[in-house]
Amino acid sequence: MHGPGYPPPHHQEHRPNSGFVVTMRVLFALLPLVSCGMLAFGTLIRLAVVTRRPLDWILCGTNAVLSVFCLWLLGTDPTPDASTWRGNTGMGVLLAMAAAIVAYFLYADIKHHANHPHPQPVPPAGWYPPAPPNGPTHYGYPPAGQTVPQGSGPAPDPGPRTHPAPPAPRIGQVRAELDELSELLRKQDGREQDR
Repeated sequence: MHGPGYPPPHHQEHRPNSGFVVTMRVLFALLPLVSCGMLAFGTLIRLAVVTRRPLDWILCGTNAVLSVFCLWLLGTDPTPDASTWRGNTGMGVLLAMAAAIVAYFLYADIKHHANHPHPQPVPPAGWYPPAPPNGPTHYGYPPAGQTVPQGSGPAPDPGPRTHPAPPAPRIGQVRAELDELSELLRKQDGREQDR
């Protein structure tokens, strides 16, 4: 005879866990801040790919155009330290966009993952969960030493009855083995009574 069931096969499903999601969120939130806003479009591309919303793609394109414009303003500033209105405007807009993009990215990414949780893995076919912690029930009876509380009212209606599923080949094999064992025990019991 066999134990309570076969262990599940070891296979990995590709689904991101929360640690991976948080790590990616932190990295893409830091990207605009570390680059002073020049690589903020990378964060928006990540958000647009994850959420697949048209608004995020439009924001990504708008950010790319504004970044190029701000870099042009910084490049055309005649002073070496970019201290004219062009340099100040270009750098100010880049930094403001970086802060706004980080805030929007965190808001939209957290909201997306809260509304679209990843599915839980499905156990493989043929695997049964382990027995409950208080022990298995035997043919509908509680384990030895436990009592079932009796209610004082009528039993609730269980609802529509469903037909049981056909037994699996493994169950048929176990039944056959049990029948053979009980027949063998009857024969041995009959021999002892004859003596």
